[in-house]
Amino acid sequence: MLVVEEVTAIIVFWGHFMNHAKTLVESYFGVHHGELEIGGVPVGSIVREYGTPLYAYDSSVLEKKWSALRAALPKRFAIFYSMKANPNQAIVRFFLNRGCGIEIASGGELHQALHAGCPPEQIVFAGPGKTPAELHQALSAGIEEIHVESLVEAQRISTISRQLGRTARVAVRVNPRQEVQGGAMRMGGKPAPFGIDEEQLDPVLEYIFSESHLQFTGIHLYIGTQILQHSILIQQYRAGLEIACRISQQFQQKVRTVDFGGGYGIPYFASEQPLDVAALGAGLASLMEEYGNHSALCDTRFIVEPGRFLVGEAGIYIMQITDIKVSRGKKYLIVDGGMHHHLAASGNLGQVIRRNYPIALLNRIDAEPQETVNVVGPLCTPLDLLASDVALPSANVGDYIGIFQSGAYARTASPHGFLSHPTPPEVWVEQQRASLVRKRGGHDGWLQDQCPLGDLGVQ
Repeated sequence: MLVVEEVTAIIVFWGHFMNHAKTLVESYFGVHHGELEIGGVPVGSIVREYGTPLYAYDSSVLEKKWSALRAALPKRFAIFYSMKANPNQAIVRFFLNRGCGIEIASGGELHQALHAGCPPEQIVFAGPGKTPAELHQALSAGIEEIHVESLVEAQRISTISRQLGRTARVAVRVNPRQEVQGGAMRMGGKPAPFGIDEEQLDPVLEYIFSESHLQFTGIHLYIGTQILQHSILIQQYRAGLEIACRISQQFQQKVRTVDFGGGYGIPYFASEQPLDVAALGAGLASLMEEYGNHSALCDTRFIVEPGRFLVGEAGIYIMQITDIKVSRGKKYLIVDGGMHHHLAASGNLGQVIRRNYPIALLNRIDAEPQETVNVVGPLCTPLDLLASDVALPSANVGDYIGIFQSGAYARTASPHGFLSHPTPPEVWVEQQRASLVRKRGGHDGWLQDQCPLGDLGVQ
C-alpha cells in the first residue's frame, strides 16, 4: 500500500507531466470525444487503416515550427534542414518546397536528398569519417560545400577533386575553445572526434589555401545539441563570428559562409522550457548590427541547421496494448512497439538519469489518471521500458498508447534489427488526410500479418 507521501509525490509528478502533455496537445493537436486527433484525423482511424505500431507526422506542426523560425531569423540567415533528425522523403520535400537547404552526414543521406529533388547547390556535407567513396559521390554531384573535419580529410578531398578535374568548395568545421554551457550534450571546448580544434586550425587552412583544387568558403561551428537557452546560442555565435573575422584578417580571405550548425532543442520533460525563438531572433539581429558589415562578413551567408526543433514535436509513436499483467504488485501495460523502434524513449540513447517522454492513452486522452503503471515493449530485455511508474487512466487491452516528441531521432536512431520485428510504417497527415509514406517492413523477407484491431478490444 502506498503511504501518503508516495501518493502525494505521484500526484505532483503527474501534475507536471499532464501539464507538459496537455501543452503539446493544445499547441499542436486536437481532441474529439476523448480521442486524440492528428491533423484533424482521429488516431483510431489512422491505426485501423495502417496498423500498429506506427509513426504519424502532422504537417501542420512542421508548418508552425518552420514559420516561427523563419520569421524570427534575420533575412541573411538560410535554413538547412538537418536530415539526420528524420530523413523521410515526405518531410524532406516539405522543407525543400519552402526553400530550405539540406545538411547531410553520409552518402546515404546525399542519395536521399537528391532523390527528394534537392538541388546539389543546396546541400552541405558535415560529419566525421567521410569515406573516399562518399567524398567522390558528393564531389561528383557538385554539392555546395563539404565541411572538412581534419587535415587528412582536406588532403583526401584535394586528391579526389584533382582526379575528377573539379574544384571542391570546402568549409572548415571548428571545435571552438569556448564550451557550451547548458546543452544536453556539451560539444565545444573539450576533446572531440568532430571538427578541428580552434587552436589547430591554421595548418589546415594553410593547406587549403595552397591547393588549387580546393576553394575555401567559410567555417562551420560545432557547438552542441538540444540547447534550450537562446543566450547560449548567441554566445556561441558571437564566438564563431570572431573566429571568422580572425581567419579573414590573418589569411586575407573572404568568408562566404558561416554555418552555425544546429543545436536547437525542444522540451522533452516537464522541467524544461521551450527555446525562445523570438529572443533568439532579436539576439541575432543585434549580432548582425555589430558584425554584419565587417569587411570579412559583408557578403557572408549565415546558415543554421535545425533538425529536432523543426520535426521533433510533429511526430507521435503509436502503439497498441496487447496485454496487461501485474507482477508482485507492479502493473505492466505490454505494447506492440518498443525500444527497437524508439530507443530514445527507453532512455538508452544518452540519458544519464532515465526520464519518461510525454506519453498518453490516446483514445482516452482527456481522462484523469487512475493508476501507476510501467509501459513495456515485446522485446526479451528489461531495457525495453518505454515509461516507468507513469500515472495513466485505467487502460484496457486494445487501447492506444502514444509517445509524443517522436518526430526526430526516434525511428532512425533505433535498433530495428533486434528480434526481427517488422519496422514500423510512417504516416503523413496533411489537410485532414492520412497517407502512407513508408511501408511496414519485414526482416529476411518476413512481414507480419496485421490482425484486425477489433480482436484486441478496440471498437
